[in-house]
Amino acid sequence: MTELLKKVRVINPNLKSDEIADVLIADGKVAAIAPDISDIPADTTIQDCQGLILGTGLVDLYSHCSQPGFEQRETLSSMLQAAAAGGFTRITILPDTSPVVDHPAMVTQLQQTPPPHPHPRKQEGELKLHPQVYVWGAISLDLAGKQLTELADLAAAGVAGFTDGQPWDNLGFVHRVLEYLQPWGKPVAFSPGDRLLSGHGVMREGVPALRFGLPPVPASAETTALAALLELVAATATPVHIMRVSTARSVELIATAKAGGLPITASTTWMHLLLDTTAIASYNTSLRLEPPLGNPSDVKALQAGVKNGVIDAIAIDHAPYTYEEKMQAFASSPPGAMGYELALPLLWQNLVATGKFTALELWGALSTHPAECLQQQPSTITTGAKAELILFDPQETWKVEPQNLYTLSSNTPWLGKQLQGRVVKVWHP
Repeated sequence: MTELLKKVRVINPNLKSDEIADVLIADGKVAAIAPDISDIPADTTIQDCQGLILGTGLVDLYSHCSQPGFEQRETLSSMLQAAAAGGFTRITILPDTSPVVDHPAMVTQLQQTPPPHPHPRKQEGELKLHPQVYVWGAISLDLAGKQLTELADLAAAGVAGFTDGQPWDNLGFVHRVLEYLQPWGKPVAFSPGDRLLSGHGVMREGVPALRFGLPPVPASAETTALAALLELVAATATPVHIMRVSTARSVELIATAKAGGLPITASTTWMHLLLDTTAIASYNTSLRLEPPLGNPSDVKALQAGVKNGVIDAIAIDHAPYTYEEKMQAFASSPPGAMGYELALPLLWQNLVATGKFTALELWGALSTHPAECLQQQPSTITTGAKAELILFDPQETWKVEPQNLYTLSSNTPWLGKQLQGRVVKVWHP
């Protein structure tokens, strides 16, 4: 099919360009980009795209897959449909499935994309297009942080990189991991946190935690572990990605480390950019995250960190749960929230529409920079390039209800609320 998008706003983070143009897409590639395309092939579908945004496909650094092991939360097929509906053309699955991705056979199983099936809640059926699936390989067997997996076998199986996706207690083991992983040249990611300092806390330490009567987690639970990790990176020179940055002090530590030449990249999650501890007044268990939401000063620092590049990327950390799992006391509920279909609309409306971010800054943090953190070639909108694109309508309004979502879970604090902005089309080579 040949398609002509007329007067569409083209956001191209690779070229740092944001312009209105006509875009011709043919045979899975960008055939032409120009202020006005008049030489149109026969049988071309023409769409007036004034007010719409054409951007590179979004890339998710890490999210939780419920299949195998937790299909009651979400299937792999519904997860991929939700990701596509949210504009993601590449996703990277964390290894905490059941069984854990600590063996090459699990990598193969997850990368064999299941065929789409009729969605139980969507009248119009399923999306036909799925994102490219990448898989993080576990560093330790059963994510126990004690014994290394067969790293060479996992690397040969094609893992995107290595992570356990959770805090570690044994710094000696982390040191050994950094030494062992260096020859493989694959991304390695850590989620810094000190479990002893965290204790049984569920909310960032501060006045709101006292007011709401919830066990606090000090910011130092993250920053002390991060400082130790940065020292080990300095000692081994192994490149590392730092996951789930959530405190202002962490942003400062990462900025200093980057200025000193340490080979690190970093990401925060989309919800940590938008919400702070004051939101927990509702006791909505979908606000129970790990690490917990930051104080207002943390959110301000994280937003500044993404804008200035200290924080390279925004991750989704999609974590579906059943209604029964989340319908309990805040402190007892499992941490995590779904996010694929909500992230772009909410980030756009709260950051770009308000003038806090430029469109290029947001799109780069969701598309180009996550790909670079994974050592992948970012997609681009140039003549001859493969069409890995999404069309986004920032004005379309819709309600967050189960029947309007592709994910089978609905654990989100925005459930029942009206949103503005939605992906209306995806192209994937």
